[in-house]
Amino acid sequence: MITETIVTCAVTGAGNTRGRNPHVPVTPKEIAAAVAEAAAEGAAIAHIHVRDPETGLETWTPALFREVMARIRERGTDIIVNLTTGTGADIVVGADGLGLSGFLAEQMDRIVHVEELKPEICSLDCGTMNFGGGTVFVNTEDWLVAMAKRLRDLGVKPEMEVFDLGHVRLARSLVERGLIGPKPLFQICLGVSWGAPATTEAMLAMRNGLPAEALWSAFGIGRQQMPMAVQSVLMGGNVRVGLEDNLYIEHGRPATNGALVAKAVDILGRLGVRPLTPAEARLRLGLER
Repeated sequence: MITETIVTCAVTGAGNTRGRNPHVPVTPKEIAAAVAEAAAEGAAIAHIHVRDPETGLETWTPALFREVMARIRERGTDIIVNLTTGTGADIVVGADGLGLSGFLAEQMDRIVHVEELKPEICSLDCGTMNFGGGTVFVNTEDWLVAMAKRLRDLGVKPEMEVFDLGHVRLARSLVERGLIGPKPLFQICLGVSWGAPATTEAMLAMRNGLPAEALWSAFGIGRQQMPMAVQSVLMGGNVRVGLEDNLYIEHGRPATNGALVAKAVDILGRLGVRPLTPAEARLRLGLER
């Protein structure tokens, strides 16, 4: 078992969750405050989506990403920023099998904000899957190749999100083709409909499919957030918690991002594992400042 780990906090996500937990940050000011709160409790990385301040729903507006980044810097929060590129990948099929809606953007449009802001990390979702109900999350091989090449040129480290074993194979092929730089970074996503379940067996199978030189993290959604955080560390990985994946600190009690990070850090501390600082995490991840 490792004795040090990188803690990521996914502070808001894309779901319509503000009505279930009033602590879910929506405005750029709230998101930046949530990032600072998570950093204060031991998070080294913040994974960031943005939301429409009027509706509270996910949006893909570069100006909002720009404002969030500016507010984080104004606060002097020393944390590694990981911006999502998942927005614009949904097809929604009507219940009768007819009629398509959703928001499916050109692959390069999905990284316009990354092109401008050049965060240290951004997500790269490595597969297509059913995402619950009639939603299909679309990420084709050709799209991923093009995005990986552009991120390499920009000097932004992709965090390859994998939701099932086939996604691991596809992400690994990007590494083998030389499209991903040194110390490839993977995020194992468990418990999402209809991907791999949040179980030890699933995490082990996916971890075993990673390249030998890979750095990786894992998370489970909902009540499996803390068990999967511990399981990841026991298997040599890193940790992700936050309101994107879990709204409650305990049954029926809404969480904050800071409380979730603090709980994870406390549990891991009891196992003799400490969270790396952002500076230490940058060294481990091979990030340049």
